[in-house]
Amino acid sequence: MNNKKLTIKLLPAMIALGMAAQAQAGITLYDKDDTTFSTDGMINAFYVQSDNDGRTQSRVKMGFLPNWIGFNFGKQTGDLKLGARSSFWVSINDSDVVRANNQGRGESLGTDTGIDVRQFYGTVDADWGQVLIGKDFGLFNRTNIMSDELLLGYGQTSDTLGLIDGGNVSFGNIGSGYTYPFPKAQITYRSPTKNGFQLAVGIFDPSKSDTDSSEETPRFEGELTYATNFDNVAVKGWLGGLYQSSDDPDGTDVNSIDSTGVSYGANVKFGDLSLTASGFQSEGIGSIASIDNLVVDESVELEGYLLQGSYTFGPNRVALSYGENEGQNGADFNYENTAVAWFYTVNSNLKLVAEYDKTEVTLASVEAEENDTVALGAVLTW
Repeated sequence: MNNKKLTIKLLPAMIALGMAAQAQAGITLYDKDDTTFSTDGMINAFYVQSDNDGRTQSRVKMGFLPNWIGFNFGKQTGDLKLGARSSFWVSINDSDVVRANNQGRGESLGTDTGIDVRQFYGTVDADWGQVLIGKDFGLFNRTNIMSDELLLGYGQTSDTLGLIDGGNVSFGNIGSGYTYPFPKAQITYRSPTKNGFQLAVGIFDPSKSDTDSSEETPRFEGELTYATNFDNVAVKGWLGGLYQSSDDPDGTDVNSIDSTGVSYGANVKFGDLSLTASGFQSEGIGSIASIDNLVVDESVELEGYLLQGSYTFGPNRVALSYGENEGQNGADFNYENTAVAWFYTVNSNLKLVAEYDKTEVTLASVEAEENDTVALGAVLTW
C-alpha cells in the first residue's frame, strides 16, 4: 500500500534516535588546558520473531535505537563554555525484500547498511543559559520519546509501515504514542534551570509542503520542563509545541497550511517504581509513521498517548507499555502497541533485553494488521 512504500522510502532518513546516549559520560580521550574531547557509542542486535496475520519472520536486526558512535568537545574560555557534538548512526540490518528491476525481474536488496549524521552542533553556555547551533533532534515530543521505557528495547514493527522487512530501526512507540522529533537545522536557546523549571525555544529550518511552496518564517518549536523531588518521590512534567506556516500554490489559488502541535507528559518515581503518562495533538503534520517533518493539509489531525510503568529490582527492570495514535488522513486510522519488556543489567556497559509487542492497526474501521513480535537482544554501550 502507499503508506508502506512511502515509509520504506523515508526510512534511511529516520535512523537516528539515541538521545539516551547523551546521558552517558563516555570515554575521555583528551583533558588538558580546560579542553576536553570524549567519545561514546552503542551497539545492539536482536533476534526477532514476528507473526503478522500468519506471515512469520525470523530476523536479526537492531532495535529501536540504531548503532552509533559520537564525539564530544568542550572548552572553557573565560565566562563561556564552548561545546560541540557529532554523532554517526549506523544500520546493521540486512534487507531481503525482493523488488522488480527495470526488466520486471525480481532482485534482492541485499545488505542495506547505512550511515547517517543526525547530530552535528555547537553550544555556548554561560550564566544566562545555552545557545545551540546546528542539527539536533526537535523539541516537539522530545521528552515524550526520551522518556519511553522501550528506548533501549524494540517496540512496534507494523508491517503496514514496512517495518518487518525494512532495513532500518523498529519504531519503539513512534506512531503508537508520539511523533518522531526529526533532527532539524536549528538555533535553540535553553534557559538556566530555576526552581525546577527550564525553557527551550528555537527556530528551525521549515519543512516544505510542496516543491514550490513558500515559507516566509521558520518553524518554531519549544518545550518547558519541570522537575522536583519530595522526600523519596521524584516528579517531572513537560509541555511542548510547534508552529509552522507554508503557502502551497494550488492552481490559481494559494493554500495556506498552518501546522501546529502540543505535546505533554509527566513522570513520577516512587523508589524503584516509575510511572509515565504522555500525549500529543497535532494538525497539518505527517500521519504516515508519525513523522513530524512532513507538512500536510490541516485536515489531517493526529493525537496519541502513551501509558507506561516500570519496576527495578536488583539488576532487573520490568516495563509495561501501552501506546496509541489515531487520526484522519482521507480515512480514519488507529495504531496501537502493547508491550512488556525485561532489561537485565550485566554491568554498566552491557544490558540484556527480552520483549514482547502486540501491534494492531485499523484503517477505515477495518482491521488491517495484527502483529505479534518477540525480540531477544543485547545492548553494549560505552
